Amino acid sequence: MTTTASTWSPASWRSHNVAQSPVWPDLEALAAVEVLLAAQPPLVFAGEARTLTTQLGKVARGEAFLLQAGDCAESFHAGSADAIRDKLKVILQMAVALTYASGVPVLKVGRIAGQFAKPRSSATETRDNVTLEAFRGHIVNDEAFTADARRPDPTRMITAYHQSAATLNLLRAFTKGGFADMSRVHAWNQEFVASSSEGQRYSAIADDIERALAFMRACGIDLSREDSLHTVDFYTSHEALILPYEQAFTRSDSLTNTWFDCSAHMLWIGDRTRQRDGAHIEFLRGVGNPLGLKVGPSMMADELLEIIEVLNPANTPGRLTLISRMGRDGIEKHLPPLVKAVRDAGHQVVWACDPMHGNTFGTDSGRKTRRFDDILAEVRSFFEIHRALGTWPGGLHIELTGDNVTECLGGGLGLAEGDLELNYTSMCDPRLNASQSLDLAFRVAEFLQS
Repeated sequence: MTTTASTWSPASWRSHNVAQSPVWPDLEALAAVEVLLAAQPPLVFAGEARTLTTQLGKVARGEAFLLQAGDCAESFHAGSADAIRDKLKVILQMAVALTYASGVPVLKVGRIAGQFAKPRSSATETRDNVTLEAFRGHIVNDEAFTADARRPDPTRMITAYHQSAATLNLLRAFTKGGFADMSRVHAWNQEFVASSSEGQRYSAIADDIERALAFMRACGIDLSREDSLHTVDFYTSHEALILPYEQAFTRSDSLTNTWFDCSAHMLWIGDRTRQRDGAHIEFLRGVGNPLGLKVGPSMMADELLEIIEVLNPANTPGRLTLISRMGRDGIEKHLPPLVKAVRDAGHQVVWACDPMHGNTFGTDSGRKTRRFDDILAEVRSFFEIHRALGTWPGGLHIELTGDNVTECLGGGLGLAEGDLELNYTSMCDPRLNASQSLDLAFRVAEFLQS
C-alpha cells in the first residue's frame, strides 16, 4: 500500500516496486552520484513551479491552452545553442499561430532541459544473437550496441544535470533577453520553413502582428511598458523516470515548507510507470510541482479516478494534467468513458492530447515512423470527444525538433517512406520537423475556433 501523506518523504518511493528501472551494476557509485547531485544548486525554483500550477489552473478552467513540446529524448550530443534556439523558435511559432487564430492564450512548456530518459518495452535488445541492455536514454547509457555502451552508468546523471543547467540558462536568455520579443516574429521563421506553405501562412500572421503593433504605437501606446510583448514565460518538463535523480533535486521550499522536485517545473508519469502502488506515483504524489499523467488505452475509469485522488487529493486546478495517448484507432473507444468519469467525479484537471505515441509503427527498412494524418486524426477526435461531453480540450503534447529532419511521414512537405533516410537523427521515436509542427498548429487552431 502507498504510504500516507504524514509518512511521505523524498525517499519513501524506495520501499515500492520501481518499474522501468535500470539495473545499476555499482550501487556504491550510484549512491555517490546521488550525494553529489543533492549538493548542487536546483535547476528551477519552487516559486516558478507554483506559478506554472496557477497558469495550468486557467487551462483547467478553459481559459487557456497548453502547448507541451520538444524532443522524444534529448541527446548529450545535441545541446548546441543553435539546436536549442531552433527548437524554441518552432514552439514560439506554434504558439503564435494558435493564439492568433483562436484568441486563446497559450501556455508554453518544453520537453527540454531534462528529458534524457526513455521507458522501454523490453529490458534487453538482441541483434545477431547478441543480447544487451536496452538503450534507456543518455542519462543511463549510450545507444551504441556494445556491452560497455549499454552498461548503466550513474555518472551520466551528472552530465544530464550540467547539460540541463546550460540549456535552462540559454532558454532564460532567449525568452527574457529580447529573442522572444513580438517585434521579432518574422525572425523566428526558419529558412526551410519560410519556403513552405506553412511558413508563408505564418509570415502573413507576422505581417498582421507587425501592423497591429505599428497601429498601437501610432495611437500613442507605449509598448515598451508591456512586458508580455517583449518576454515569454517558458517552462520545462520531463518524464520523472529515473527516481534517484529526481530525489536528489527534491528540496524543501523555505516559503511553504513543502517539497518540490527542482529538476524541472513540471514532471509527468508515463503509461508504463503509473502503477497505483508503484514507486513513481509514490514519489510524485509528495512533491508540489504540477504533474502530468499519461493515459493510454489500457487505463480503466476506476483506476484513473483512484490515481487522481492520490496525485491531487485537494482537487487543485492545474495540479494534474491528464495526457491521453490512445492512437487514432483507439481514441473514440477508450477516451470518452474516462473523460466522462473524471467530469462526473468533479475533478478539476487539464486534458491534453499526445497524438504521437499511439501512432508509431515500423517500416520495412526498420525505421520507426508516424503519419502526420494519423496524428492529426487523433487530435481531431480528441477535440470532438471533449466538445460532445462539454469539457475543455486543454492541450497538445508532441515530440518535435527544430532540425529539418525526415522522421514522420506526410505533412505539408509530403514526406514519403523513401525520404526517411534523408535526415533521420532521432535516438528513439520519430519527431515532427518544423514545417510539420507549424502545419499541425494551424490545424489545431482551426479546431479551437470551431
